[in-house]
Amino acid sequence: MTRISADVVVLDIEGTTSAAGFILGDLYDYARPRLDEVLGRDDDTVRAARADAIAETGLDADATDAEVAEALRGLMASDVKSTPLKTLQGIIWAEGFAAGEIHSQFFDDVPPRLRAWHKDGIRLAVYSSGSIASQVPWFRHAPQGDLTVLVEDFFDTVSAGPKKESGSYDRIAAALGVEPGRALFLTDHPDEVAAALAAGWQAVALDRAGEPWAGSDFAADAVASFDEIEITR
Repeated sequence: MTRISADVVVLDIEGTTSAAGFILGDLYDYARPRLDEVLGRDDDTVRAARADAIAETGLDADATDAEVAEALRGLMASDVKSTPLKTLQGIIWAEGFAAGEIHSQFFDDVPPRLRAWHKDGIRLAVYSSGSIASQVPWFRHAPQGDLTVLVEDFFDTVSAGPKKESGSYDRIAAALGVEPGRALFLTDHPDEVAAALAAGWQAVALDRAGEPWAGSDFAADAVASFDEIEITR
């Protein structure tokens, strides 16, 4: 059992609260064929993401929607954490959740622990490379019930910055009004553990069997389940 004293717990999603295979499988499969349509929308957020995607992938400025979509599918195939891609995926997934065409997935140990921590007065937030537009419905449409009622705030790489940079954790701590040493980050990625620790945070690594970073050399305590973490204020 890992025992931590903290006021705020910030959660990663992929590999931490939820199986990476589900996200990279079901959700990516849902988004792939819908990229062409969403890229053609007359929407400021889409236009900005489209321009950023063109710059990021090195396409010509006059690239067609089909060309941009194909380039983005290439990023998906390599699981590149691209901000414009995540923005567009977030739009697609939010609509899919609302239509009941897709659903989220959480490890069985996660919802009960989140509810227990929330009941004990521990503040909860989320920090994921996925856009906030996709994070919120992911938690709202959990099979175990709406989990957004437990979460105080959501952060992504647009609002906070890259997850492997310590400055991102500084920004999150400031936004939440918490001292870095009283914040705990739960993640499965060793580089994110290192970045959080460099910002003065506490960190616990989720080392779940079958997940992409299982067995990594973490610079923090590693557990296989939220049930192995005891948090007090």
